[in-house]
Amino acid sequence: MKKSFIAMSILALCFASCKKEITIETDLPETPADTVKTEEAVAEKPMDSVAQQKAWMDYATPGPPHKMMAEEVGSWNCEMTFWMGSDAKPEKETSTAEIKMILGGRYQEAIYKGTMMGQPFEGKSTMAYNNASKEFTSTFIDNMGTGMMIGKGKYNEASKMIELAGEMVNPTNGKKTKYRETYTFVDANTRKMEMFDTKDGKEYKSMEIVMKRK
Repeated sequence: MKKSFIAMSILALCFASCKKEITIETDLPETPADTVKTEEAVAEKPMDSVAQQKAWMDYATPGPPHKMMAEEVGSWNCEMTFWMGSDAKPEKETSTAEIKMILGGRYQEAIYKGTMMGQPFEGKSTMAYNNASKEFTSTFIDNMGTGMMIGKGKYNEASKMIELAGEMVNPTNGKKTKYRETYTFVDANTRKMEMFDTKDGKEYKSMEIVMKRK
């Protein structure tokens, strides 16, 4: 009986020891979490009030890109060409564009009016240049849908072109597809906008607008 009791005691001690070891092993993964918290605790060096004020002034003040957009203020005739697919025949339409600068010369707004697929067409675009991110942002809405196209990109000085990229929703299936847009400053009185859509994983030219100043 005494031997049995001793044996049971030894087993109990072994069990307790094993249980303690398991508990310690379970706690080990918490160490990396503590390390992550320590890294996140590193605070960003604060700017002094003068530097902050200058940063905000630089962000809010129109610069050369805004002047470039302001040079387009006025009335334009637009020759539009559309392609429904890579092997589709081109379809042509015409419209006019009235361009102005808004909000103290910080943004460009363009109102387009014409016809499309035999129906009256009206659209509005805005163009912004973000002084902080050093990129252009373009938005477009029209009376042919309920969505908004948003593209972002930069100006290429060599090609005199703003290159934008974004996503749009295909109304036939509700899925997002990528699109690419280029806006070329051909000369003082001519602009060319080209849009490239993606279909079946392949990019094709879906629209071209040649704008001539009235």
